[in-house]
Amino acid sequence: MSILGGKAVVVAGVLAATGVFNATALSASPPTYTTAEAGNPFVSGWYADPDVAIYNDRFYVFPTASRPYDQQTFLDAFSSTDLVNWTKHPNVLTTANVSWARRAVWAPAPIARNGRYYLYFAANDIQSNAESGGIGVAVADRPEGPYRDAIGAPLIPRFVNGAQPIDQDVFIDDDGQAYIYYGGWGHANVAKLNGDMTSLGTFPDGSTYKEITPSGYVEGPQMFKRNGRYYLMWSEGGWTGPNYSVSYAIADSPTGPFQRLDSVLTQDAAVARGAGHNSVLNIPGTETWYIFYHRRPLSETDGNSRELAYDRMNFNADGTIQRVTMLVKDNFADGNAYGWKTYGGTWTATGGAYRAAHSYGGKALLDDNHTNAVYDVDVTVESGAGDAGLVFRASAPAVGVDAYRGYYAGITPQGRVVLGKADNNWTPLGTAGLQVAAGQRYHLRVQTSGSTIQVFVDDLTTPKITVSDSAYGSGKSGVRVYNASAAFDNVVVTNR
Repeated sequence: MSILGGKAVVVAGVLAATGVFNATALSASPPTYTTAEAGNPFVSGWYADPDVAIYNDRFYVFPTASRPYDQQTFLDAFSSTDLVNWTKHPNVLTTANVSWARRAVWAPAPIARNGRYYLYFAANDIQSNAESGGIGVAVADRPEGPYRDAIGAPLIPRFVNGAQPIDQDVFIDDDGQAYIYYGGWGHANVAKLNGDMTSLGTFPDGSTYKEITPSGYVEGPQMFKRNGRYYLMWSEGGWTGPNYSVSYAIADSPTGPFQRLDSVLTQDAAVARGAGHNSVLNIPGTETWYIFYHRRPLSETDGNSRELAYDRMNFNADGTIQRVTMLVKDNFADGNAYGWKTYGGTWTATGGAYRAAHSYGGKALLDDNHTNAVYDVDVTVESGAGDAGLVFRASAPAVGVDAYRGYYAGITPQGRVVLGKADNNWTPLGTAGLQVAAGQRYHLRVQTSGSTIQVFVDDLTTPKITVSDSAYGSGKSGVRVYNASAAFDNVVVTNR
């Protein structure tokens, strides 16, 4: 058995606990990414609470549609064979197919068994046992649905041990026993699922529910197993606030006890806020693990403005989890530029690059706020007498030649590397001679540390330009053209 996303899979080309996975497909498994190399968010739109599964040699992500509760009446899914290119499967479950769901459905938990696909979900956001709602289960004959209510009523309809019946996760252990973990309002429960996956079993003492709440727990439990040990992850903080985060515990039993060990994923003021409600994916037959989660872009204040992301998750020799770093990368291999915002010019993500048609000052920026960082990009100036390159520590962007406050470093076929700063005008800071051929790719790097700015081209050991300027201390990162067309690839921004 191997374990992925907390669900057991027999890697033998046969129907297993979570679906079909062909062992021959392992040779075509995705490479060991450090993050979503083609950019986070990896799909378009406001989504949250992602859970993952592998069905029929495809990776599936089932998230919440992040909207106001009365509009959150459907669930979409996304699938991929390479974790880069994603296909949207809209409306895999809607409240029209759940007779008792009258408002929001969220936090879907996928799993397969007995030749069928199950999707557990929370509905109605009940606030007491006097209300109708809780955790339901839907079933389908295909991973992408449509899913329909399996039992005509909630599977878990009431508060037990103080746990609001929401935020469920389902896990099948090596012995075939299935468990459901759930709970909001600061309490977590576990219950056994019977083999039909639509009814609850009992523990040896006759109880149906066991409270397993670890210190700091708020909501969003996630269970997975690695090397015979049980990992419980959960979210802490408020989901609409900036300090939403993920912590974890390890136990020798699927029912605990679970003692909090550390935070795994927290906000990064340079990248995103509100990172939480995660799931875990293990590439079968490997020690490659990813954490899937949602986060809020830095410029967004609406609680529902959440996007899907994933990053690599690594383990120490003793089995503890290393803290996850939210990385910033985009190689545009997915043919899109999700997460980028353009200001002037014409921009297209095609052919594995981000292409800017000729313009005077068109720029595309990320929603980040880096201070001391290393900025990397591959730049190809395709035509024009001007230049193309990196924008960094930028603020107040708008359409216009120098309509931003920040720095810019670029290369030009006129035989120069240029560095300057903008504030609705242009102030040169440095130039250096460099033979630049139109149509040839160059690797441009900028390093910032305090007031020191260094610019490198291809040779990453000796800077072409080094200056000291303290006009701008932090801001957005991106790319720009001036009197040129260009292609950009392999954008990476790393905190120093």
